[in-house]
Amino acid sequence: MDFGNLFIALDGKHYETLEAATTAGAAVIKYGSFVSALINFIIMALVVFMIVKAVNKMRDIGKKPEPEAAPTTKECPFCKSDIAIAATRCPHCTSIIEEK
Repeated sequence: MDFGNLFIALDGKHYETLEAATTAGAAVIKYGSFVSALINFIIMALVVFMIVKAVNKMRDIGKKPEPEAAPTTKECPFCKSDIAIAATRCPHCTSIIEEK
């Protein structure tokens, strides 16, 4: 559908076409051009989004999943705060942490 011929004449008269309004010298608001540009932008944005999504998916196909890193902290059994793995005392509650 062509939205290019949608307009509002600001002089209050009714014109059948945009060309008739411009030849009569009436000031017009061409909102059809805006609607057409908006639709074109949305379509182009959707196409670019789909292309980028497909390229990212193809790039991830060859990757190996990264192994899960070893934990660097543990939970204090008394105060439930995170402490270093090698800690023998909790820095928050000063409880002695026994090795398992």
